Amino acid sequence: MGSTHSGSDRPQLPEGLVAFVKRDCPTCVDVVSVLEELCVRGPGIAIYTQDDPTFPETVDSKQHDQDLKMSWHFDVETVPTLMYVQDGKEMARTVGWSRPDWEALSGVDDLGMELPETRPGCGSLSVDPNLADGLAVKFGGTTMQSRRVEFATLEDEFDAMFDRGWSDGLPIVPPTEERVARMLTGTSRQPEDLVAIVPPTLVECTVEKVAINAVMAGCRPEYFPVVLAAVEAACTDQFNMHGLLCTLWFSGPIIIVNGPIRRRIGMNTDKNALGQGNRANSTIGRALQLVVRNVGGGKPGIGGIDRSALGAPSKIGWCFAEDEENLPDGWDPLSVSRGFELEQDTVTLFAGHGPIGCIDQISRTPESLIRTLAQQLHGVGNRKLPSEAMIVMTPEHMNVFEAAGWSKAKFYEELEPLLQMDAELSARGAQGIEEGIPNRSNEETIFGSVAGRTIRKLPDWSPMIVRAGGGAGGFSAILEGWVPGAKGSTPITHPILG
Repeated sequence: MGSTHSGSDRPQLPEGLVAFVKRDCPTCVDVVSVLEELCVRGPGIAIYTQDDPTFPETVDSKQHDQDLKMSWHFDVETVPTLMYVQDGKEMARTVGWSRPDWEALSGVDDLGMELPETRPGCGSLSVDPNLADGLAVKFGGTTMQSRRVEFATLEDEFDAMFDRGWSDGLPIVPPTEERVARMLTGTSRQPEDLVAIVPPTLVECTVEKVAINAVMAGCRPEYFPVVLAAVEAACTDQFNMHGLLCTLWFSGPIIIVNGPIRRRIGMNTDKNALGQGNRANSTIGRALQLVVRNVGGGKPGIGGIDRSALGAPSKIGWCFAEDEENLPDGWDPLSVSRGFELEQDTVTLFAGHGPIGCIDQISRTPESLIRTLAQQLHGVGNRKLPSEAMIVMTPEHMNVFEAAGWSKAKFYEELEPLLQMDAELSARGAQGIEEGIPNRSNEETIFGSVAGRTIRKLPDWSPMIVRAGGGAGGFSAILEGWVPGAKGSTPITHPILG
């Protein structure tokens, strides 16, 4: 028995046999003779024709379902569809042409003897991709609460969105009600559900508002759970999105995706994994940034709270995925190393920018290659100051460690002494450089002082390591971070839900 949509103002079906047809369907044309038979030999039949109001010409009991209201409300996906209705309720239906099924529903024998016994139908206009979203909005009733914005007749919609300050400087997709409704199909959460309190203005952000910005960013509905998880993670105290906006530094939120969802939505983990060319990679990070901009008010420029002295292209949005399938034995995916189960979908947010290239095409031993990576890590920010960083390691580099039998734990063990900074050389004024860490214990900064302690270049959770990129090239990347510790941002890994 077919189901029905539960939208507002649902019409009633007539009693008895009901058929849905369209002229632009060969099977519907073929069954015209059967419809005539049911009018003459049977109980009669009510016919709804979708495209041509005169079709079928030889049957009087037809109505033009011009707006597709009946077809939509009663989930007609294929024409012809034959239903039997009793006491206003659909009791049975069959789709396409099947002589046994049509005879069973109608109680009339020997129908359409000139036809083959079965023939498939065609797609209903009510499920046409160009019409379905509009019908859902028109007939389904909407629970959307966001303010509607009407553009003037002569107003260019793309320029109008720029003029209203909704864009990050690139063109955005107009968030029509139909497009937002389609985006909302990507989650089981309700449009009115609260996702996060978005800084800096601490505005409540619902699923619907995230969907609007995901549309503008160019996302597909299947990306939407990732966007929701990224918004939730970005708005935690741990990640400190407010502080990240206010800093004069370059950084913005970088999203790393783990779990099977990477493959389901077609993310690129191979060549150009940190670059352009893949819709999911390009739009998910942008959607987060648009939420922060349009919901939270985190805009750059005069009067804006985004105070970055230079910014970075990555602040438009940055999202990539780990190549989990090709990790060597002993190298857990990022999400697993951060406490989640294998095959669990997650996002990890890192406050960073870059990438900074790390070249080593000669080293064939792990002892040599790890020193190259360590040197590059010491170079992030300033060689005399602690920092944060992530390594995006390409297959060619990771293969060196795999060939030598190094696990991820072994890598970290060997890297640890290489991350220690020389306290004397890191002090202010050392090496003829005024910048550096204070050398007096009473002169505290966010970096503390060098007095009486050893200094690690990176915080104890760093560097996080992710595998990505093409198989050829002795090049890895260092993603430079913001301020480590409580006064900066700490990476957060968050589950992706439906």
